[in-house]
Amino acid sequence: MRIEKIATVVSSSTAALLVSIKLIVGLLSGSVALLASAIDSLLDLIVSLFNYFSLHQSERKADETFNFGRGKMEAIAAVVEGSIISISALYILYSAIDKLLNPKEIEYMDVAIAVMIVSIVITAALVVFLHRVAVRTNNLVIKADALHYKTDLFTNAAVLVSLIVIYYSGFEIVDAVLGIAIAIYMVVAAYPILKEGVMMLLDVALDESEIAKIKTLLSMQQDINGWHYLKTRRSGGDIFISVHIVFDEAILLLDAHRISDRIEIDIARLFNNQSVETIIHLDPFDDSNCAKEHG
Repeated sequence: MRIEKIATVVSSSTAALLVSIKLIVGLLSGSVALLASAIDSLLDLIVSLFNYFSLHQSERKADETFNFGRGKMEAIAAVVEGSIISISALYILYSAIDKLLNPKEIEYMDVAIAVMIVSIVITAALVVFLHRVAVRTNNLVIKADALHYKTDLFTNAAVLVSLIVIYYSGFEIVDAVLGIAIAIYMVVAAYPILKEGVMMLLDVALDESEIAKIKTLLSMQQDINGWHYLKTRRSGGDIFISVHIVFDEAILLLDAHRISDRIEIDIARLFNNQSVETIIHLDPFDDSNCAKEHG
């Protein structure tokens, strides 16, 4: 099993454990902040299960129906995850405002505080694990999951602080105010996840630094007369590149093909262990100006 899929199994199991504990204690205590955290953990579980399905689909090889594979399932998963975070934030905001208008005393404070401490320890361990997997694989789904649980870590810590403040001061309004703050934070955290997923679905080009490396490599080639029409995009963990390379008119097709194969290998090496598919169009002369005139 791929390390990415193992990561989603671990995150799903962790979310299932946390949602069980938080939901029970949240309902018993009446804490909006704790219930908000429980709902967030429930959504974490749903998202992690969906992420597992997405990764399972995205790793399937290209076929007659999906000629370029299913890598964009990862982008869809990121968009779904970002949307779920935003929706849950709106529900938390509603609950917090309702408690401001209709105050209720929090019960079972000792148990609630203990639950949050355990939750923070477990979530922190999960965040460290997911971050390492994300750095190792550069997988968008795992990066989104790591960011999601990182926001959970912060919100759990905030909930713990609020419970402690209420426990010693009896200032119940802190619970509702914190719920509003958590909701706003979740929306802000969801934005980059949504943006990256949508941009991938729209076939955004690689980062400028990555494109610069490709251009430098092409410009250093001694066996070609030039290049143009460089296009790039990312689909999940796969990188797709296309470029027109200009050869001398007298070169043999076999020699041009060999040079193109070598350039493809050199481009792939620029991206370490990532999957790179480069399509090179062989031009006997620079036709970029002709294409612009007739385009």
